Amino acid sequence: MADVTQQQVETALKEIIDPYLEQDLVAAKAVKKIAIDGGKVTVDVALGYPAKGHIPGLTAKLKEKVAAIAGVKDVAFNFATTIASHGVQKGVKPIENIKNIIAVASGKGGVGKSTVAVNLALALSAEGANVGILDADIYGPSQPTMLGVKMKPESKDGKTLEPIMSYHLQSMSIGYLIDEETPMIWRGPMVTQALEQLLKDTNWKDVDYLIVDLPPGTGDTQLTLAQKVPVSGAIIVTTPQDIALLDARKGLKMFEKVEIPVLGVVENMSTHICSQCGHEEHIFGTGGGQKMAEQYDVDYLGSLPLDIRIREETDSGKPTVVADPECRISQIYRDIARRVAAKLSLRKKDFSAKFPSIVIQNT
Repeated sequence: MADVTQQQVETALKEIIDPYLEQDLVAAKAVKKIAIDGGKVTVDVALGYPAKGHIPGLTAKLKEKVAAIAGVKDVAFNFATTIASHGVQKGVKPIENIKNIIAVASGKGGVGKSTVAVNLALALSAEGANVGILDADIYGPSQPTMLGVKMKPESKDGKTLEPIMSYHLQSMSIGYLIDEETPMIWRGPMVTQALEQLLKDTNWKDVDYLIVDLPPGTGDTQLTLAQKVPVSGAIIVTTPQDIALLDARKGLKMFEKVEIPVLGVVENMSTHICSQCGHEEHIFGTGGGQKMAEQYDVDYLGSLPLDIRIREETDSGKPTVVADPECRISQIYRDIARRVAAKLSLRKKDFSAKFPSIVIQNT
């Protein structure tokens, strides 16, 4: 019987395409070591994105291919997740203890952007990353309500703030510092200064991804983000109808002009799910987000339904991803989270940063 070779194992691994990297693990340079001891094959894999919910299924497919090689008696995979810091705008310095900042934006209000942002952050956390969320909407902060937080942040030195922890998520919002019924009657410069302080004067702790929930539009806050905040990528949230898509396109073009890569488009309220019978209907139109992604050559990250559960769970301070982790909607959020992180992992890295592995899973 001929000995098993590394080339045979690599050939078998190439037969499985990772749906998030959109290439095989060998081509993605994720296979770090192949050890062959007689009939036993051990493969070390390092993914550049958190994939706790994806690894078991991927492993099963890979094992099946390797086990089919003549002479192979046993197969083991060791998975590690190594999240790197990625490139940002020229002339903008990275922020200590934050590897990647992802902006979640929309051209107009009312498309469910904040709900998508908080569930995306929670989904990335569920996949194994260390995640924070910054509520950048100074006039209308909503993350304190969505995360079920009613406390004020501590300041141990009188100068900086400790992030509020909720559902293993680090968070900061102007809503933690003011009464919820107090209106923010501020001009633009005060708003942009407040945003910078909330970001840079918070003691973030080893954050892999900081999700920034932007206010709608393309105003002062977005400009400050582009000029002074190191952003690795942006996500555009829209709904299928034409008026929302028109404004979403403006948001996408804004990021292009300030040289912030758009990681993709999320279509929210894609279908309406009846709370009585479960019937789904495209009440806002269909395919708008996908057409927009194709038109501007960006990735279509996924679509989410208009479901009363999402609204009820978020309003109650327990977003869907933590309220019902195994439901269909939570799985959609986790799929989008993996897709976003995988797209980012393929972009230019910042080699001045350290890249510790955060998850090791033997299978």
